[in-house]
Amino acid sequence: MKREAVRRVTFVGALTTCTYLWLLRPWHQRWGATDDEVRRPLPGDEEVPTPTVRSTRAITIDAPPQDVWPWIAQIGYVGYGRAGWYAFDFWDADAGRGRSSWRLHPEAQRLEVGLLIGEEGFRVRSFEAKQHLVLAYHNPHVEWVLKEGLWPKFGDCAFSFILEPTNEGGTRLIIRTRFTLGGLGPHLLWWPFFEVGDFLQQRRMLPGIKGRAEQFALSG
Repeated sequence: MKREAVRRVTFVGALTTCTYLWLLRPWHQRWGATDDEVRRPLPGDEEVPTPTVRSTRAITIDAPPQDVWPWIAQIGYVGYGRAGWYAFDFWDADAGRGRSSWRLHPEAQRLEVGLLIGEEGFRVRSFEAKQHLVLAYHNPHVEWVLKEGLWPKFGDCAFSFILEPTNEGGTRLIIRTRFTLGGLGPHLLWWPFFEVGDFLQQRRMLPGIKGRAEQFALSG
């Protein structure tokens, strides 16, 4: 009886894993993006030249780049004086004590290379107003952090926001993420949650930026 139960659990686990790897993962790694956007090089690729995992996601915003850029420029962890990630505030806005802003913050618009904007160690690596913002962290050694629970900081990550004007006067917002896993170790048990969480966060963040920018463009 126990062997039969083990077989069933193993079968379900294998089927779930195959479904994710062959169907869901390829879809969510390029959600909203065109073939050209997925394939071509973008600013920030040089931060992690040989990624273990790469995703490119995109959305069209009915507002010009100059109305989208301010929302990108102030993005980041609320606890660091930024405007939030426009996604799930209960885990990325000071553990739910803050809220992603629906207004622009002049004090958060001033960017400089090296500025720390994310708990994971995300810093501004390069930017061009109304065109792109590249964030990255490099944690070659695993660091276990005790804050709102125990979690690891590991690997290398580049997180790029690309703004391109459309022929209709809007903006094509492309987000590219490139990761390495930081070597072997127990921290890799976090990876499946990290990868799925990354998609869910961006799936919420992209429409969050879109809604704010379009509202701002209409009010302006």
